[in-house]
Parts: sequence; structure tokens; C-alpha cells
Amino acid sequence: MSSRGNPPPARRDARRNRERLLECARRAFADHGAQAALDGIAREAGLVVGTLYRHFPTRLDLLYAVLEPKLRHVVNEVEAALGLEDPWEAFRGLLEVLCAAQAGDRAFGDFLARRFPGDDRTDAVHSEICALAQRVLGRAQAAGVVRPDVTGADLFLLLWASSRVAEATRHVAPSMWRRHVYLALDGFRASNRLDLREPAWDTDQLYRAMAEPGKVFHGEEPLRRAGEAP
Repeated sequence: MSSRGNPPPARRDARRNRERLLECARRAFADHGAQAALDGIAREAGLVVGTLYRHFPTRLDLLYAVLEPKLRHVVNEVEAALGLEDPWEAFRGLLEVLCAAQAGDRAFGDFLARRFPGDDRTDAVHSEICALAQRVLGRAQAAGVVRPDVTGADLFLLLWASSRVAEATRHVAPSMWRRHVYLALDGFRASNRLDLREPAWDTDQLYRAMAEPGKVFHGEEPLRRAGEAP
């Protein structure tokens, strides 16, 4: 019988198993994105995939457990950017926080691309980040430091582009995405702006792009059994 205040061995084992699964999943999702092979995660943790299934009934349960601490950190950082006195610095800080969060973390990039439809947890955090970003953008435009024709969809397109730059250069120059972001930031400035010959996307067009094949993540699928293709 376990001593008072100490969990029984089975519970301690379960907690250790969960922590190992999260550690291995964090690496796998960062390297391979939201569709990382789940049986590989279990194998790296030294466990069978059935144990993974008991702790995380769906892929999205595991993915959210991995991303949730980083998501809360990003929300806090975006809120801090919103609190900056200089509207331009707040705008620059917003984009740098979001692009830095996804650099080297393909799963977080997948989250920003909204590959997790139909889940209240991810929808709530995603909506919170979008609302904060819109406030930062609106404040910068009201101050006259960001061009008035920039939209939230334009910010998403920059995030997608920055994600590809970070992915393509990570083994040679892992910080090159910052140069790309700063070049893009210069294009957002209100002064000396060029006319944009392509209209901005509306919300419907943006969501349709997010739902293209290869971008949609079906998070409620049951975890695959060992030996099945990822």
C-alpha cells in the first residue's frame, strides 16, 4: 500500500508514460507537422500505440496537449505587443512573435494555417489570436503607420510565406525568415506605398484557401494502430 500523499506505482507509471509521449510528440510534430506518424511517436517513447491511445483518444487530443503551452505563451506575447506605446512597434512585434513561433515548428505552422476545424479548443485560441492581431493592425492603421489597405488576410499570407522560407532554409540559415519578415514589414508601411494591383481576399476566400486539400486536418480521427500508414 502506498504511503499517504504518494500516488500508487500504476499512477506514477501512467504519468511518466504521458510525459514521455508528450516529449516525443513535441519533437515529431515540430519536425513533421500535424500528420506525424503516431506509431513512431509511441515507439520512440518505448511504448505501444495502445498506451498512446489510452492517454490521447484522438490525434487532435495529443496535438493540442503538445501545442497548448506554446499557444498560451503566444497569446501573452501578442497581448504584450498590443500594450506597446508605439503602434508600429506593436505591429512589428505581432508579426515577429507569430513568425518566430512557427519557425522550426511545423505543427504550430499548421495551427496558424487553421488545419484543425471543428474543435472548440483550437477554434477558441485561434480566434483569440486573430482578434488580438486585428486590434494591433487596426491601431497601427488608425495611427497612420500601416497602409490602410492591409487586411487580416494579408497577415495570414505573410505567415504562410514565412513558414515556407523557414522550412526551406532551416538547415542552412535558420534565422533567414527574419530577413524575409523585415522586407515584408517595409511593404506594410503607410509611407511611399505602391498601388496594389491585386485586391485583398475577403474572409470567404481566406477560409477556402485554408480548406484546400493538404491544409485540412481531421483532428478527430482515432489514433492509428501500430503498423498502419500515417
